[in-house]
Amino acid sequence: MKKIFYILSAAIVAVCASSCDKFLDSSSPSAFDTATVYSNYDLAEGTIFGITEAFCEVNSYRGRFLPWYGFNTDIEWYNTFKPGDGKTDIATYNCLPNNSQLNLANGPFPLMYMGIERANLVIEGLRQYGDTENKSDMAYLLAEALTLRAMIYYDLTKAWGDVPARFESLTSATIYAPKVSRDVIYKQILADLDEAIPNLPYPGATAATSRTDRVNKVFAEGLYARIALAASGYALRPEDDAIGTGDSGVVRLSSDNALSKSELYPKALAHLKDAISHASLEKDYRQMWYNLNNMNNLTAGPAYETLYVIPFGAGRGRWNFTFAISSEGASISNGVSRGGDAGPLPTMYFKYPEGDQRRDITCVNYKWTKENNIEPAGISKWFFGKYRFEWMDAQPYTGGNDDGIKPVVMRYADILLMTAEIENELNGPANAKQYLREVRARACGEAAADAYVATLNSKDAFFKAIVDERALEFCGEFLRKADLIRWNLLKTNLDAAKDDMKALRDLQGDYSNLSGNICYTFAEDGKSINITFLKTGEEVPAGAEVSEAYVTKYDDAKSTGFYTSRIDGIYTADPVQHMFWPIFLDTMTNSQGNIKNDYGYDNL
Repeated sequence: MKKIFYILSAAIVAVCASSCDKFLDSSSPSAFDTATVYSNYDLAEGTIFGITEAFCEVNSYRGRFLPWYGFNTDIEWYNTFKPGDGKTDIATYNCLPNNSQLNLANGPFPLMYMGIERANLVIEGLRQYGDTENKSDMAYLLAEALTLRAMIYYDLTKAWGDVPARFESLTSATIYAPKVSRDVIYKQILADLDEAIPNLPYPGATAATSRTDRVNKVFAEGLYARIALAASGYALRPEDDAIGTGDSGVVRLSSDNALSKSELYPKALAHLKDAISHASLEKDYRQMWYNLNNMNNLTAGPAYETLYVIPFGAGRGRWNFTFAISSEGASISNGVSRGGDAGPLPTMYFKYPEGDQRRDITCVNYKWTKENNIEPAGISKWFFGKYRFEWMDAQPYTGGNDDGIKPVVMRYADILLMTAEIENELNGPANAKQYLREVRARACGEAAADAYVATLNSKDAFFKAIVDERALEFCGEFLRKADLIRWNLLKTNLDAAKDDMKALRDLQGDYSNLSGNICYTFAEDGKSINITFLKTGEEVPAGAEVSEAYVTKYDDAKSTGFYTSRIDGIYTADPVQHMFWPIFLDTMTNSQGNIKNDYGYDNL
């Protein structure tokens, strides 16, 4: 009984105004017992909101997990480099058990388990009292709870590797559970998604699935594939019988045949091909991101690309606060410094093919000054143009640090590229090309996409094209780190990125045709500038401003900018050994010694 009251009270906090009306209008028994709650759709729906409320806690997804998981990679990095600072240490693979940002009693690890405990209670209650066999609306709620629990567990394994497995509500006997092999968790959440998917409507098919902050079938099918790719891919793993013993681990595949590519890929591909029949790409990449910067745009359906977002309320979440184009201008961010904490690597701009509309949406090299001017930001500091205060509804943005932006968990483009990757692995590139082509065609046009995929005639060439395309499509969406880990390319690509940045700074290799100067013009909308990196001997267009030695003015004597130790500082500890975060000291202490670190991290 006490647990039910707790979940319902949390749900009321989390529910938006329209849902609150629905919740509060339902008939209210004098006391909410378990059977009453889970046999009444409106009351049971409220417990779903109790699960997602856990995402919004101060140091959960809102303030610590989402802003800190995902960089540094070969396409994204933290823009401030201060070795020894807790934030820099997280980004540069030197996050230790006492990290000042994450070693918290209310940090993301315990708060994710709070969400899992709520999900366990909902799942148990609906199975017992929800009549999910005969009522499709109650079956939907059960499927939604299973999917949310799977997502949280995937995020836990993505960040920490092996973690405790709790698939039943807590008892005094299970409260101090040790870590288990992540394979146990993978198999359970994949089975849960197999159960959930048939009971989830497609995007737009019902009132609930017409919103991107509620779970739908296509998202769950994509989540199944995302988990299958991770489970069958490479990662740092202790020996199977040494989890929680301090084992350093080695990078390897799972030894469980049930998680092999041969077992998981056909199942994932079947889910993805069903998903492809019920969603689509939006035609205008820029407009899609413009819309996603408006807090109230939550429409889901077959004509919309976004499949699921973190359901932050209007006064929750720190997404643009963290990742938007840097601004101090009164006309943009009300004179408060916001955005710019992370951005694309300086070399990322040059990776896009000619005419790719994604480049100038993703890679921005200007900032807003206190005087409300737009000016180049410098070659070493780029920003994600997918996130902009100037694209939000209210101008200027006058809210606080919590801007209400709902981060995208999955887009339909990911469905297509996962399908292409798995199809290529199973059957070669012939049938896989169509899925890659669709993503490339939106970005570069039909003819360019046809010409590009026509060159990809071997499995290896096509896989390399997938590695590249996922970089171009998802830069700034923080999928890359998990991708590099499962491909066993993390350190390889980080080292290549360091060499590439040094080549840009020195105008060598692929950059030898650049002069080092830029010119720029102001766009007609008054909210952006167009930068051109001038080639040697290239004339400056009439009316353009010129910045000389823009690329080459940095040297190793400078304490800021594009200097060697800054570039090498993309990692300051071994990224392979530290691909996962440690279990933090507070969590280890509160586990009564049952949860311990592996991967070479210290224990109590």
